[in-house]
Amino acid sequence: MTALPARLAALANDSPFLGDPPDAGSLLALLGLLYRVGREDLPLGRLFEGHVDAVQIVARYGTPAQRHSLRAAIDKGATFGVWNADLKGAPLHLVDGRLNGGKSFASGAGILSHALVTVEGDGGRQLVLIDLAAAPPTIDRSIWCVVGMQRSETHVVRWHDAVVEQEALIGASGDYVREPWFSGGALRFTAVQAGGIARLVDIVRDHLVALDRAADPHQAGRLARLFALAEASAAAVRRAADGWFEDNASRLPRVAAARAAVYESGGEALALAQEAVGVSSLFVDHPLADAITDLSMYLRQPGPDAQRMQVGAAVAAGVLRPAL
Repeated sequence: MTALPARLAALANDSPFLGDPPDAGSLLALLGLLYRVGREDLPLGRLFEGHVDAVQIVARYGTPAQRHSLRAAIDKGATFGVWNADLKGAPLHLVDGRLNGGKSFASGAGILSHALVTVEGDGGRQLVLIDLAAAPPTIDRSIWCVVGMQRSETHVVRWHDAVVEQEALIGASGDYVREPWFSGGALRFTAVQAGGIARLVDIVRDHLVALDRAADPHQAGRLARLFALAEASAAAVRRAADGWFEDNASRLPRVAAARAAVYESGGEALALAQEAVGVSSLFVDHPLADAITDLSMYLRQPGPDAQRMQVGAAVAAGVLRPAL
């Protein structure tokens, strides 16, 4: 199997998506690609989603020269990510062209060629695009001691007096959290997660068929339920994609609904997959072992309760209505 950095670079180079999708069909095509990558390899999906996020941000807020440089870098094999989480006690600051401080949860540290980071500016978060070869951070790998998503290489990074040119600033202060793109971007990782749920179906099916146990009525019932959960997750993502261009008021509630649906379906699917495969799923050489731990980790995006509250409020206000 090709090493993850090479596979990520190949995806980045082949991807036709260099900006915000202009219509529902384009958005669904992007989400479908993210879904397929997540179904193949969840850590790869995580990094590719971060690359897409960074590319969209630069295309959205960057100057024509910055967009040109972005395209040229990708053509040469560059891969991008967004590092936003402040390092506790040492947040990232840019003063007089010098970068100091750090970021936590920097996925792809040591893999990516460029990172789009946030620093505090007068008007809010300022985006800065860093060439990691020109301004390499120190990487602390001691904290990422997790049972899932290990290959995403999510570490703590720090800079000390790194030189940053004015041309590296992307957009204006506050652009990073501008809606609807900030919250709406969650639909990308939700599509990757939905792909991870589909992978559970694939692995459980293959396991049961190989052991000639798929016809067992209990196992057939589990497969049916796993399929339903995977279908419901994919449908929630599709509906949010369709609705993105239909009604501005329901855009973000539908994204929240998709996040909540995938979160809940994923939890049930994880339990069912383990029931179906049994103790074999706990052996490190079984493909379900990584699939379970990776998805368990990746589903834990912040604020699941807040998503449900947003959906409930939208239903109460009549913004969201069930429909076929």
